[in-house]
Amino acid sequence: MKTTAAQHVEAAGSGSIAHPSFRDAFLFWLKLGFISFGGPAGQIAIMQSELVEKKRWIDQSRFLHALNFCMLLPGPEAQQLAIYIGWLWHRAWGGIVAGALFVIPSIFILWALSYVYVVFGHVPWIVAIFYGLKPAVLAIVAAAVINIGRKALRNAIMWLIAGAAFVAIYFFHVPFPLIIISAGVLGFIAGKFWPRVFASPGAENVRSTTSDQFSIQTRPTLGRALRVCAISVLLWWTPILLAGVLLGRQHTIFREGIFFSKAAMVTFGGAYAVLPYVSQQAVENYHWLGAGQMLDGLGLAETTPGPLIMVLQFVGFLGGWNHPGNLPPLFAATLGALITTWTTFTPCFLWIFLGAPYIEKLRDNALLSAALATVTAAVVGVILNLAVWFGVHVIFPQTGGIDWFAAIVCAIAFIGMLRWNWGIVPVVLGSGLLGVIYKFL
Repeated sequence: MKTTAAQHVEAAGSGSIAHPSFRDAFLFWLKLGFISFGGPAGQIAIMQSELVEKKRWIDQSRFLHALNFCMLLPGPEAQQLAIYIGWLWHRAWGGIVAGALFVIPSIFILWALSYVYVVFGHVPWIVAIFYGLKPAVLAIVAAAVINIGRKALRNAIMWLIAGAAFVAIYFFHVPFPLIIISAGVLGFIAGKFWPRVFASPGAENVRSTTSDQFSIQTRPTLGRALRVCAISVLLWWTPILLAGVLLGRQHTIFREGIFFSKAAMVTFGGAYAVLPYVSQQAVENYHWLGAGQMLDGLGLAETTPGPLIMVLQFVGFLGGWNHPGNLPPLFAATLGALITTWTTFTPCFLWIFLGAPYIEKLRDNALLSAALATVTAAVVGVILNLAVWFGVHVIFPQTGGIDWFAAIVCAIAFIGMLRWNWGIVPVVLGSGLLGVIYKFL
């Protein structure tokens, strides 16, 4: 029986998966852009909670399949996951809308905060809101570890892989790409000998009518790959080349475009893996900002919606502000922020639009599914690492002792989301309000 794209329904476990209309998807991605706090772990947690568990717009198996692929790519994996899901639902335009709305709200918010920072310094009420948001973000991330872990860690082997990934990255600082690649290789090899143990979560429901139709309509051909590369590279590099022609190759704007374009191609492992490299180059080599300013920018990025890698926009803003050349400082800062954000996030569309059709075509491959299943288990360990890292900084601040306000708010939000199914929006808004009340009263 034929149905519209908005009404495709498939069997998935205990319920049905109803794929959204373009309008419903648009409204969700717009909302997500304003509530996506907590860096990659928090954003993945929100998508898991909203799309898989509450709205049931995508099944768990396909969500994890997309997440595993995005974890292997350079750049912000949470935004890439949004692009992938948007592409599954509504092909190219769906991916463009999902990826764009994922960052556009944070562009304006972080620009405003950057301007307030350089002109007025720290504003008490903004600091108070951020103070209240941090424990809520910690609760969201912790809930994600449990929710994703319940689905992905189906046997003792998967628990062991997740534990090993956590120990490797938290205690021994093993590079994130090495952990993910090792997990994938292990799953690919072991899947030959123990296919049932290493089967992908939800493998029995691997067929997805709507998404399979999208895969057929976007077959991975050489001609399509060349078109995707040509269009993406043209869009990616046009602003940089214009900056070089109009402002000169030594101008800060052009140099930021070049530097962050190179960073976008090698930043495997998410924001926490790339920030030490970017910080060193921006502070010590290019002198775009000071070390203290870099730490302040990281604090702003951690407590505003959008990917944690949005801190690079703050770097671009400060670079333009401090080295405007013959431009007004605010105009140069705005251009620096925009070109930094453009070169950081535009490549993500290239990676997804180029690779997703191949990943979808291979979705029924048992060995690939086994490899991605182990990657999923390792990802649970990595998200746990981020939760612990974030928790240490929130509950045990550098001032020493325990921050009891943060601990209590985090515990209440965590229990509320798991036991009473509290929504992300009221948790975030309520925690921000509590931060203001606590700081001022």
